[in-house]
Amino acid sequence: MSIDNSPDLPPLALIAGPTASGKSDLAVRLGQRLEAQGKRAIVLNADSAQVYADLCVLSARPSEEEMGGIEHRLFGAWDGAQACSAADWAEAAKREIAALHAEGAVPILCGGTGLYMRTLLEGIAPVPAIDPKVREEVRSLSQGEARAALEKEDPEAASRLAPADTARTARALEVVRSTGRTLKDWQAHKAGGIGDTVALYPLVLLPDREWLYERCDRRFVMMMDGGAIEEVEALLARNLDPSLPVMRAIGVPEIAGMLQGDLSRDQAIVAGQTATRRYAKRQYTWFRHQPPGSWPRSDNKTIDEYDIFVSLLRKAG
Repeated sequence: MSIDNSPDLPPLALIAGPTASGKSDLAVRLGQRLEAQGKRAIVLNADSAQVYADLCVLSARPSEEEMGGIEHRLFGAWDGAQACSAADWAEAAKREIAALHAEGAVPILCGGTGLYMRTLLEGIAPVPAIDPKVREEVRSLSQGEARAALEKEDPEAASRLAPADTARTARALEVVRSTGRTLKDWQAHKAGGIGDTVALYPLVLLPDREWLYERCDRRFVMMMDGGAIEEVEALLARNLDPSLPVMRAIGVPEIAGMLQGDLSRDQAIVAGQTATRRYAKRQYTWFRHQPPGSWPRSDNKTIDEYDIFVSLLRKAG
């Protein structure tokens, strides 16, 4: 995910960071600055919750007013009944970016899902379909059995995965058993990324943690008062598979618990706030360490989009 600002490549701005860090506002300001220079700009969603049409309030999707006259795409583009994987999103984003570049426009990626961005820029490992028998055998193992098997068959994966990480343990084990190669080996040969075909202008927002957590807490209360309860009621009425991402999105299980009588309103708010802060903490850690050191970081307190994206704005001017 390195930076390449070659003048011969079409530009792609990227604004990343944890939830509630101010990404959407900055993306709109950048878009407005570009359009003031006569360059068309479009914000593309890169958040795994905001892709779902069912999660307008709980995903903090920008309102028409908050969009500030800048076109936004890939927001609410998936129905909750259909899971959107990183590969699904990356394919859609690639199509949008290619079309916008063909029109001379500047795409602005904005979101907090690092895996989405990594998949888009670096591509994905071409792991073949897993043998159904192997998958069934692996998924029938207890976590202890799967962990012991992984330590023998892919010790490298076992060394970096937490003992309680059932999903990744099963994935690593089924890959090595089905293909004869480790997941790390497959991931070393990623394909389909666009990182070397664009001039990337990235920014990672990493504000003060206490400021961020206070915003998370305040925003969840605003969501509860602003339609989140009705949103979850509508989801529950659809009787969707509870394992779908839309049903596990932050706020949905907590508000569902309130609607089903298991939690009081105050308890649901506290649970939702706690889940949001924990998610923000995980995102903060990821964006602090995973993107290349060459990607600028900002605390978002005195940020000026011109200072951060000066080279992009000069190129577009």
